[in-house]
Amino acid sequence: MKAKRLTLYTHRDAVQKKTFTKWVNSHLSRVSCRIADLYNDLRDGYMLTRLLEVLSGELLPRPTRGRMRIHCLENVDKALQFLKEQRVHLENVGSHDIVDGNHRLTLGLIWTIILRFQIQVIKIETEDNRETRSAKDALLLWCQMKTAGYSEVNIQNFTTCWRDGLAFNALIHRHRPDLIEFNKLTRSNATHNLQQAFNIAEQSLGLTKLLDPEDVNTENPDEKSIITYVVSYYHYFSKMKALIVEGKRVGKVLENCVEAEKIVNRYEGLASDLLDWIEKTIAVISNQKFANSLTGVQQQLQAFTTYCTIEKPIKFQEKGNLEVLLFTIQSKLRANNQKPYVPHDGKLISDINKAWERLEKAEHERGVALRKELIRQEKLELLAQRFDHKTTMRQAWLNENQRLVSQDNFGYDLPAVEAAMKKHEAIEADIASYEDRIGVVVELAGEMEAEGYYDIRRILARKENILGQWGLLKELVVGRKARLEQNLALQKTFQDMVYMIDWMEDTQLLSQDFGKHLLEVDDLLQTHSLQEADISVQAERVETLNSAALKFTTLEGYQPCDPQVICNRVNHVSTCLEELKQLADKRHEDLEESRQLWAFFQELEESAVWIREKSSILGAQGYGKDVTSVLKLLQKHKTLAGELLAHRSLLQNTIKRGKQILSEQSFGAAGIQDHILEVKADWKNLEDQAALRLHHLQEALNASQFSTETDDLLAWLQDAYRLVSSEDFGHDEYSTRSLLKKHRDVSDAVDKHRSHVVALRQHLGALPTQYRDQEVRGAVLAEQLYTEVVEVAVLRQQWLHDALAVYRMFSEVNACELWIDEKEQWLDKMEVPERLEDVEVVAHRFESLDQEMNSLMGRILDVNQIVQQLLDGGHPSSTEVRGCQDHLNSRWNQIVELVEQRKDHLDSVLRLQNYLLECTEIKSQIQDKRKAIDATQYAGSDLGGVLALQRRLSTMEGALSVLEPKLMHLQEEAEHLASAQPARAMEVLVPFEGISVEWEELKRTLQGCEDSLMVAGRLQSFIQDLDSFLTWLVQTQTSAASDQLPNTLEEAEKLINKHAALKEEIGRYEEDYERLQAVNELLETEEAPLPHAALQQWLQKLDVGWNKLLEMWESRREVLVQAHIFHLFLRDVKQAESFLNNQESALALVEVPTTVETVEAALRKHKDFTTTMELNLHRIKAVIEAGESLISQNNIYSDRIRQRVDALANEGMYIVPSLLLLLIQSQETERERKLACYRTSVSLATLLLQNKRPLQI
Repeated sequence: MKAKRLTLYTHRDAVQKKTFTKWVNSHLSRVSCRIADLYNDLRDGYMLTRLLEVLSGELLPRPTRGRMRIHCLENVDKALQFLKEQRVHLENVGSHDIVDGNHRLTLGLIWTIILRFQIQVIKIETEDNRETRSAKDALLLWCQMKTAGYSEVNIQNFTTCWRDGLAFNALIHRHRPDLIEFNKLTRSNATHNLQQAFNIAEQSLGLTKLLDPEDVNTENPDEKSIITYVVSYYHYFSKMKALIVEGKRVGKVLENCVEAEKIVNRYEGLASDLLDWIEKTIAVISNQKFANSLTGVQQQLQAFTTYCTIEKPIKFQEKGNLEVLLFTIQSKLRANNQKPYVPHDGKLISDINKAWERLEKAEHERGVALRKELIRQEKLELLAQRFDHKTTMRQAWLNENQRLVSQDNFGYDLPAVEAAMKKHEAIEADIASYEDRIGVVVELAGEMEAEGYYDIRRILARKENILGQWGLLKELVVGRKARLEQNLALQKTFQDMVYMIDWMEDTQLLSQDFGKHLLEVDDLLQTHSLQEADISVQAERVETLNSAALKFTTLEGYQPCDPQVICNRVNHVSTCLEELKQLADKRHEDLEESRQLWAFFQELEESAVWIREKSSILGAQGYGKDVTSVLKLLQKHKTLAGELLAHRSLLQNTIKRGKQILSEQSFGAAGIQDHILEVKADWKNLEDQAALRLHHLQEALNASQFSTETDDLLAWLQDAYRLVSSEDFGHDEYSTRSLLKKHRDVSDAVDKHRSHVVALRQHLGALPTQYRDQEVRGAVLAEQLYTEVVEVAVLRQQWLHDALAVYRMFSEVNACELWIDEKEQWLDKMEVPERLEDVEVVAHRFESLDQEMNSLMGRILDVNQIVQQLLDGGHPSSTEVRGCQDHLNSRWNQIVELVEQRKDHLDSVLRLQNYLLECTEIKSQIQDKRKAIDATQYAGSDLGGVLALQRRLSTMEGALSVLEPKLMHLQEEAEHLASAQPARAMEVLVPFEGISVEWEELKRTLQGCEDSLMVAGRLQSFIQDLDSFLTWLVQTQTSAASDQLPNTLEEAEKLINKHAALKEEIGRYEEDYERLQAVNELLETEEAPLPHAALQQWLQKLDVGWNKLLEMWESRREVLVQAHIFHLFLRDVKQAESFLNNQESALALVEVPTTVETVEAALRKHKDFTTTMELNLHRIKAVIEAGESLISQNNIYSDRIRQRVDALANEGMYIVPSLLLLLIQSQETERERKLACYRTSVSLATLLLQNKRPLQI
């Protein structure tokens, strides 16, 4: 019974899979997609997403590209989420079920989709009670209603009532009686009935054949499959009924549409005619080209008025008729419930109105433009009349003024020329004022030219005539003014020459007064210099006048005066100027000689007075009493020496000038030599007196400096001795350090003054005798005092160092003892707390205490080092220092021991608290793990549950492996604490005992799950290997199913090698296949619950795929071998065809030889050709036979092989006659060769006979 039920379920699932697969493909065909296996092809979620998009008409989120499991799960989740949004209830269906290929849940998902998108929309209303049914009942009711008139059809369900096939035929016959003869059908022939209904539905109605007769004609037909197929009937016939109703409605409206169409055509014709007239009229009246005359514009205005009053009103009436006609059309269409007519191609009333508006706009613009043009033409006529009147007046005025400016009556003196210039300026002013009137004429002509006046050429000619005369008049005026300016400039130049000659005659330069002393001579020279400057200025003016006058002699054309007259006047002025310059130079020389003489006498007198004054100063001064006074006298003497040096050069220059005057023998040179000798003698006395005074001042300065230095050194040494002999050594470290620093500064200063003492002794030896005896005592005293200061300074420095070391040691000792007192008080008062947090705070404080103690230890070591140095140096306070050191070391040892005791106590308390806290944490973790293991128990047999159990237990084992080392460490810690603190041993051991009990319970619980974990591990490894193998199997099947065919021999060989490599790969995977089968058998022997049904399905799929792969490889190998043989055949065919083509070409080039040599060569060629032909004919025959063999073996390229064999045979047939012809030609060639040989022999014999001569003895 159980086996029968399993068989029934298996058959049902197979029918549903086939039906649902066809149903899915019927909808996926809309998007060019297809599935082969319902369970496998929906696993990646891509096809499922496409199916839902087709059914719903909505776009789903884009699927993720990728073949990994996570990608498949994500895609399936998107599809399931979309179904949930469509309010589709999915019970126990998850994304992992579809990805894993769960048959039952995959079929359930497809059935849910069919219900939602195909069956749920069906609703049938009955006629009796208007009751509304839905889904399956509604579909059943529809079938009953459609088959109500068929006596042999009684539909009560979707299973057994459809087995005989009459129900399907009845549904088709009810809607399409032309397709089926229902009366001939019998219930006994069920298979025929079903096959006929399915075929007609597929061929005539376009319904996919979802079922086969054997699927329905069975004991228990599948309800879901039949419902799925019947739903397609329902949807098709519902659409057909809707189309029939729509056809009747269209027939009723058709007549009204025909009548409306006629009116529409009439409307469109009239609208087109009116729009064409509007566009043409707009084009005509938009033309803004008018006649360029007043008469022509008046005629155009009259024609425009005729259009507006006669032609336009007619078209306006047609426009109104169009509006009425369109209203009529709309009324008819509205009465027929038809879509309102909308004119196209710009023929709407609004379009016509817009075109009419453009016409009126163009009409308005045309009228405005015509009126403007008429006004413009009238304005141009008035401008032309005004222009003619003004040009006549300007012509007469220009002629009169041209005659006036052509006369040159200027006069012959300056007043007459200036009067003529004023008259000419009046004429120029008059002409300039008349320029605006000429401009008016030009403006009138320009305005008429800009407006396009029709007689503009005449206007422009008269304008150019006026402008030409105006230009000529201005040229005449300019020329006359230039001539006037030349005359005026020449007369002014002549007038200036007269003034210049009069000034020269008035200048007096013949005076004999040269002065009686230096000041008078300087006054005379200054007056003469002014006169020379005036002469220079006047000379430049004369040059300017002469140049200006001579320019008039070189003028070309008009000359205002005779050139000879101008030259005579220029020469007279130049002669007068030269005479005046000569007189001025003579008087300047005389005055300079007088000035040099009187200047010499004055300088010589001043030098004598200066010498006497300096001599008296040198004799009256002393030598000073101290360094300051001596230095002041020396500074004054240096100043005097500088004055002497500067005055010496002045005196020498003066004497040199006196000698020059004597040599020139000028007037007043008597007595110069005596004055010179007297001054020289005075100067020599002054220099000797200055040198002697300088020597005495230097000796006084040296003596004063030595005395001052000796006094300063003694005073400084006395101060230094007072400092270094002080009894103050300080009262503490700071004061002693300050005294030591000051002492070092004093010692450095004493060392620096050693050089001063030595220099003092050297300076004493360099003093003059009269000063040396006075300074010996002070120098000796200074040397003795310096020696005493040095000795006392060394002794005081040693005492200060010793005092500083003692004070430093006492300071460090006091600081260390103060810190020790503070820490002892803290340690005595400290109590170790029981709470862990408080203990950690105290431990942190002890860490800080360690750092402070390390720092203090360094300071104590420094104190010990200082004490040792003092003891080694024999310090006076050695006993006191040693006692202080021993007391400090004793206090340090006590504080160190106390700290260690407190730290040991604190560590023991902290360790115990940490131990108790760790016990609590580990116990809590063990309890949590035990609860997790209890919650992990599994009692099912599906694959998902087994995998979940394996994952959880694997995670749990990792966690327990981490806990076990912690327990061992905790046990060691408990034993140590119990031995270290016996009083608290129970407090330490009781928590660990509780943890041990919990740990044993946890291990026993985990031991119960180890078998399941082991089986789950094996199962996971098996599934992973199976999944990897199936993935490889699918990829390899894809490669083996390739339909690629080679196009060349190389490609064929490459594909065969690749296919052979694929076979090797399949061979390598055969071991994996056998291992999977063996693992399956091993898993079957396990007693643990396993998903055997799912594994069997996977293994069945594996067996089918493996066998299919082998078949596909063999099929592909056969195809590739045939393709390789075909390409080998093609290679041989091409070689044979190439050979035949070469031979044919050779035959076509054969020529009949004419000589013996050519005959022999042709014979050799013929033998080679025939030999080659015989060899290759056998090869060609073999190629043809091979082609025939391939054809007989049904090669996949049989048609192409037949074509190439026939073509090769035809070429061979063509070459045979050529061979026969070649054979005949070869025989003829042989005869020709023999004949040629005979002729050659005869010719040689004849030649020998002719050349034969008698022998000479």
